[in-house]
Amino acid sequence: MIEKTLYIVRHGQTDLNKRGIVQGRGMNTDLNEEGHAQAEQFYAAYKDVPFNKIYISTLKRTQQSIQGFIDKGIPYEKLSGLDELAWGVFEGQPSTPESKAAFMDLMRNWLDGNLDVKFEGGESPNEVKLRQEEALNTIMSHPEEKTVLICMHGRAMRLLMCLLTNRPLTDMDSFPHQNLVLYKVTYDGEKFEIVDFNNALHLKTASER
Repeated sequence: MIEKTLYIVRHGQTDLNKRGIVQGRGMNTDLNEEGHAQAEQFYAAYKDVPFNKIYISTLKRTQQSIQGFIDKGIPYEKLSGLDELAWGVFEGQPSTPESKAAFMDLMRNWLDGNLDVKFEGGESPNEVKLRQEEALNTIMSHPEEKTVLICMHGRAMRLLMCLLTNRPLTDMDSFPHQNLVLYKVTYDGEKFEIVDFNNALHLKTASER
């Protein structure tokens, strides 16, 4: 029977995060100073966890967020299925009244169950779910990897949490997140269970620096 513990984190802060600009799959941004500090804090808190494997997206902000664990020699693999949802024409663009209205309209559509709706050049939640299922199949196909660290992205993480807990994608906003927050999920051979929800305790000193 396959049993696993998944430590799933969002990447650390980037300048676009700080400015409230949507990144998405098409923006391969670096962590900023705060993001690197968050990465150090997460490493300090979890460096003694016996991770067998690390899975990250193909975007460098995820690798930068857990580089300390890679430097320890823990093997890692990039999976495109863990990439952020693509926001298409709105990626990297400053927020305007028009773009805010477009996002509000898109979110309403998704919450109403219209999960194939997407921006021009972007992806829908259903499309992201398909590639996440492939990534999850890869991760779960290695029974010897009992404890796994996964670093990914905000919107994609919300969708993955729905997938793991067998909830409809319309529940995606039930899973809050911030930069380098942790969701810890166990698999008992039959079902996934979230045992640590939106944990940011390792970042508690961020405001004290």
